[in-house]
Amino acid sequence: MTPEKLPARDLALAVLIAALWGVSFIAIKAGVAEAPPLAYTALRFFLAAIPAVFFVPRPKARLRDLAGYGLCIGLGQFGLLFAAISQGMPAGLASLVIQIQSVFTILLAWALLGQKPRAAQWIGAGVALAGVALIAFSRGAAAPLVPFAAVVAAAACWAGGNLFSIRAGRVHVLGFIVWSSLFSPAPLLALSWTLEDHAAIVHALTHPSVAVWGGAAFLAYGPTMVGYGLWSWLLSRHPVALVAPFSLLVPVFGLSSAALVFGETLNAATLAGIVVVLAGLAVSVFAPHRASGPRSSRAD
Repeated sequence: MTPEKLPARDLALAVLIAALWGVSFIAIKAGVAEAPPLAYTALRFFLAAIPAVFFVPRPKARLRDLAGYGLCIGLGQFGLLFAAISQGMPAGLASLVIQIQSVFTILLAWALLGQKPRAAQWIGAGVALAGVALIAFSRGAAAPLVPFAAVVAAAACWAGGNLFSIRAGRVHVLGFIVWSSLFSPAPLLALSWTLEDHAAIVHALTHPSVAVWGGAAFLAYGPTMVGYGLWSWLLSRHPVALVAPFSLLVPVFGLSSAALVFGETLNAATLAGIVVVLAGLAVSVFAPHRASGPRSSRAD
């Protein structure tokens, strides 16, 4: 069996996705400062679905995979993430903590899809997570407990969404993202109306601002359509354990952009942790290893 490695093109796409997701935390923090977080999340996914759904054909994926992905990513991952940042979770630290999804994803793919990681992938993931732990330890005092736990839960939801994406298989990427986004706005708005201030919701949705509407548009078309579209495309073509570690690059971009825009400082321990993350990613991606276990294809 031929050793599995990402082609140069796919490796470059994985880095681009990480950059988009890392910078997105700036737009999230700016948006939730002016709008209720669940309403802002609903706006993001509404813009990702409308009007594109009228022009993009529905992908050849089962309805339950579209709905499962949309609910896990929209309602679960980002509903929790936006709420956590609005409650004081630093943007840079949030971009770091949520990356434990890579471990959740690899374990779920192993347990449910039979994609058993190789030794190099375990070692690389372990080294990268040690870097994550070092950064978290150096910055942990800045994170209140409940928002921190919400980001961990968001990471678990992201891993669940990844599995629905894998189950869908090699479908039309843009169609999958657009049509799955249809399932997020209604439950998010219902939760927002139940839990958040009505006047603030109406004001945010009827008085356009750069932070709210501009930020939601950027999140809808950049990190959502392009980022999650390409991510789903990579997951459908390569073993999960080969793709998932690239999400560990997100905090490198997230922490750097948060330091630049919001003045969140990068101390020596944080910088050391970033170096360790990069080293672990290099081991996981570039060390020789062979694919093990079946790769999921679209279920008809």
